[in-house]
Amino acid sequence: MANEYGDLPTLKEKLGIEAADDTRDSLLNKALAAASRSIDKTCGRRFWLDPVAVQRTFNPRGRVVRECDGDLFLVDDIGSITGLIVETGSGASFTAVIGYETSPDNALLDGKPITGLLLVNGIWGTSTSRVRITARFGWPAVPDDIGEAALIQASRLYKRKDSPEGVMGSAEWGVVRLSRRDPDVWALIEPFILPGFG
Repeated sequence: MANEYGDLPTLKEKLGIEAADDTRDSLLNKALAAASRSIDKTCGRRFWLDPVAVQRTFNPRGRVVRECDGDLFLVDDIGSITGLIVETGSGASFTAVIGYETSPDNALLDGKPITGLLLVNGIWGTSTSRVRITARFGWPAVPDDIGEAALIQASRLYKRKDSPEGVMGSAEWGVVRLSRRDPDVWALIEPFILPGFG
């Protein structure tokens, strides 16, 4: 998929593998991809940014929060305002929406995604209308914590070939059962988990 949250040279360095040694690259790349997608599933969101704007249609039911100054429409993470188009309507008839504000304030400047569109003194259509958004979905950049969690988890996945059934042996400690969830990975990704996931 090529939207991994770490790179092969850094993973090799973490594992103590020489950069020129390419005999394990396929396994390492698979581990890195699996770790990245696992983070996406656990968090309920993805941290890579669409290369171009794509169009998505949303049912506003359950996505609108009444604020004192208007309706806040909760959107999937938007990582760039380049190409952002917001429309309401249904079927083949949609009308551009103007006068909305992105939320939270200064999200992109802070390296975070836009998660809501506030329609000041307005409402987001009727119960039969839809909201169509054309945007670059995802995060503006992969957060450092997510990148580190992906590398730790990829290292762990790669080493699983040496620990069948989750059991690892050591001359010093004897047999040790691996924990189901890596506490360091969990600590790094927990702040990014959407409510209702994880």
